[in-house]
Amino acid sequence: MTTPRSVALERLAYTLAAPVLAVAPNVYPDSPVSSVVQLAGAAAIGGIFLAAKSDEPGAGRKILRWSPLVLAAAVDVAAGHTGGFGPYWLDGLLAAGWAAAGSFVLPFSRHARRRHRPAVAAPAPQLQPAAAPEPSPAMPDDGADLLTREARMMWERAGMPARTHVVKATRMPGMRHDMILLLRASETGRPITGLSPEAVGAAFAVPASDVVLADIPAQPGRQGGPGWMEARITPEANARRRTKPTDQERWIDRVAGPKGGAPGSELVHKTRDNEREVTFYRAKMSDSTESPRIDLPKVCRALDLPEDDSCVFVLIDGSEFLISAFDTPPLSAIFPATRELLTPDAKGMYVCGFTITGQPVKTMVYQHDKNAPAHGLTLGVSRSGKTQFFAIHMAAQSLDGQVVWLGTVRKDEKTSVLGRYIDRQGSNALWMARSLRAAKALCEIRADMPWPHDGQPHDYKPGDPRCPYRQLNVYGDEFMTAAQDADFGEFIQKDGEDLTVTGLKYGIGFNPAGQSPFAHNGFSTEMKDNLRQNSRPVIFNMGSPGATRKAAEGTMENAYDVPTIPARYSRSEGSAIERAMRGEADPENGVSTGGVAVIVLDNGRAVLMRSLYADFDTDLSNLFPDEVNRLTDYEISELEKRGLWFDWNEPVRPGEFWPEPDEDDDGDGKSRRRRGGGGGGGGKGGGKRGSRRSEPQVASPRQALEAIKSLTDA
Repeated sequence: MTTPRSVALERLAYTLAAPVLAVAPNVYPDSPVSSVVQLAGAAAIGGIFLAAKSDEPGAGRKILRWSPLVLAAAVDVAAGHTGGFGPYWLDGLLAAGWAAAGSFVLPFSRHARRRHRPAVAAPAPQLQPAAAPEPSPAMPDDGADLLTREARMMWERAGMPARTHVVKATRMPGMRHDMILLLRASETGRPITGLSPEAVGAAFAVPASDVVLADIPAQPGRQGGPGWMEARITPEANARRRTKPTDQERWIDRVAGPKGGAPGSELVHKTRDNEREVTFYRAKMSDSTESPRIDLPKVCRALDLPEDDSCVFVLIDGSEFLISAFDTPPLSAIFPATRELLTPDAKGMYVCGFTITGQPVKTMVYQHDKNAPAHGLTLGVSRSGKTQFFAIHMAAQSLDGQVVWLGTVRKDEKTSVLGRYIDRQGSNALWMARSLRAAKALCEIRADMPWPHDGQPHDYKPGDPRCPYRQLNVYGDEFMTAAQDADFGEFIQKDGEDLTVTGLKYGIGFNPAGQSPFAHNGFSTEMKDNLRQNSRPVIFNMGSPGATRKAAEGTMENAYDVPTIPARYSRSEGSAIERAMRGEADPENGVSTGGVAVIVLDNGRAVLMRSLYADFDTDLSNLFPDEVNRLTDYEISELEKRGLWFDWNEPVRPGEFWPEPDEDDDGDGKSRRRRGGGGGGGGKGGGKRGSRRSEPQVASPRQALEAIKSLTDA
């Protein structure tokens, strides 16, 4: 074994210095050698003191490093205080002991470096450990947790699908087996392709339906893009979702899917109103630029709601919509009409009914924004609620100080009762033709009627106290039937059309009612457009949901979704299949939908409402004003001059609508009817209007047949 050179040199120094320490103090007491040794010892004591006081590691090593100098100074002082070399050659023994201690401890060579290793010529042979295996590319030694390492083992065993690597596995809170895998491509810069839920499910022994793959965005400290992917493995959550789903999960799985009742939507919240016994489902489209496409029966089946009992309704507002599920049919309730609800406000609006959500619905007696009267269009089959709506609309107009005329095709109890609270009322086609003719003549009268403030005629302005006349509202119930009357239908149709076009300038509104808004049934396109633009059409039950939707769409500028009005509201009881198998009859628990209507608002949106109920079995005086509003004396006198103001229930006057037979006629006693539109009054007024049109106007098969029969001179 070879001694290191530094050790040999240090031992030689101790050996040579020992005799000097023993001889110098005795031979030369004041020699510089003693002074140098003592100063070095004092410096070493200071170094030891500082090393002991310091908190830094290595204090012991520093003390050993300074100890030879301190001991040398001690030997020098002892030798200087003894006589000669001391008893028993004490000075020599101390110097020899100092040299021996220094040679054994070797403070400088052994403790000068912190990491000391024996300086040998050749390292001693040692046992070599076995070569460690190369780490697997699927399990790099990155300090991953146990779950991640186990996931990597299963992933490697599956062959590392799609050449991907498991970066991290995170267990979902509260779950034993559900976890999220963060995957990346094994090769840097390569996108992940070909990875499928089936491959992930096979690696972890779960169904593919319990695996969801998703792209991940870049985050601080982590890359993103096509080279990264997230796999959600949720067998436990899906098992719970299939048996006890939350409202959000049920909506996503059964409603919002591509084949669901509202594809592309998401549930905002579900609320319950126990007082009104209704559950609200508020939803919106995931893409706010899309419009909802709702199949209400599908939505009902997905949410386990009855779909055929008229308790579920949908309200669409832009990209949002509201589904209301009532415990009982909400529109089967009765909303009594009161004078407070029917009194128009400063803008001519009053409450005419309530929606399924309890919101009041308003309509107008005049158009405040257009500074003009309002027309009215009411559609519905018999017993659907048209006359009830007439009653509340007439009451609102009367409360606003307007004049009302009502003409019907046939007499009935309700119209006769209304006749006691309005200016004029009649019940045949002749009466309706005379009322329209008089209203048309009023346009000419009011056009020349001076206003008191400046003596000049002006157009009608609703609410203007300077106006010398009142707004007139002419009603034509069963207008289509009257327009097809063999004798007076052409006059009714022509004058009604003219009144819708010109009446608004002179404070006259026309309010027809019937069972169809289409041209072949009496409504020309021009007439329908004017009625639609200057009213809020009200469509009651038209006999079938399809006919109701068609009628409503015919009164709208744009085809919005139209609510359905069934023939009756009926709750579904039990299973129809089971009743059929047992041979039992279906339950008869229907509730009439009379009074339920679709009203088309100004923005073209159709709203389902229940109109206010006016009880004709009681006194209606609490709804109408105390005094009936009439025409002014000036208007009546002008109508009398034209031969248009008399009892309109009288039989047809000679020459009132068509000229008397000529003297050179065939003698069959039949008059040759003019196909004129104006239908002037008796005398010269009637003849002047009758000359406006000579060609027959055909609006029905019966009129076509009469036109053919009238061609006797051909």
